[in-house]
Amino acid sequence: MSALFPARNTTRTVLVTGAAKRLGREIALALAKDGWQVAVHYRDSLEDATKTVADCANLAGASAPFRANLANEAAVRQLLPTVISHFGQVDAIVNSASTFEHDTASSFGFAAMEKHMRSNAGAAILLSQALHAHLQSRPVKERNEPATGVVVNLLDQKLWNQNPDFFSYTLSKAALEAATTMLALALSPQIRVVGVAPGLTLTSPLLTDEQFKARHKLSPLGRSSTAADVAATVKFALENQSITGTTLLVDGGQHLMKFERDFSLM
Repeated sequence: MSALFPARNTTRTVLVTGAAKRLGREIALALAKDGWQVAVHYRDSLEDATKTVADCANLAGASAPFRANLANEAAVRQLLPTVISHFGQVDAIVNSASTFEHDTASSFGFAAMEKHMRSNAGAAILLSQALHAHLQSRPVKERNEPATGVVVNLLDQKLWNQNPDFFSYTLSKAALEAATTMLALALSPQIRVVGVAPGLTLTSPLLTDEQFKARHKLSPLGRSSTAADVAATVKFALENQSITGTTLLVDGGQHLMKFERDFSLM
């Protein structure tokens, strides 16, 4: 952990996992712009994480980077206490980090399943558990109300439009979707737990620019989600006090269409 930018005296602090790059970074920046203090989690991308921290600070949100391998249980258990030590408190967690490696029913094995389950589902559950314990330990407010918090889990429209590709990844996201419901019940009323399921949002090395543009249009609305769409939905989930135990699909309706293969393999 590094404290490049000192924490400010605000009431809202969020830990965003996988915030060094891609969608996690966009979510971190959107929340910083909205006044959140942002704990920027990363695994190996220190340079990218440092840039995200600097950009969050420029948007008036105090920020600092925190390193942890989410496949390591001990590292996950230490992550939130480290963030709390720096900022004083944490009010929300956005579980954006994700392992996304290809396998199929034919190539499936325990190692691939465990790798995805640990980082994509297990880490999110442990962090939710830690946030709940932290909130319970905080002083009761003036109106005799306990502290409350929010967990937002990034899922995938693939769960509502399944295909056989990325087998272990899909299993892990299905587990996280089920955990979203279970945690909403188990951790209430201190914590709300909400899923956000994007469609095809950012390109990857598996797609050319032309392929990405064509597949992004494959939806009833003629466009899938953008990073800004997803970040706005995360903000909505964090702020709306009546949403828990459900998932908001942000995909232009892609989940309503049947795709025989994953976008990257179509």
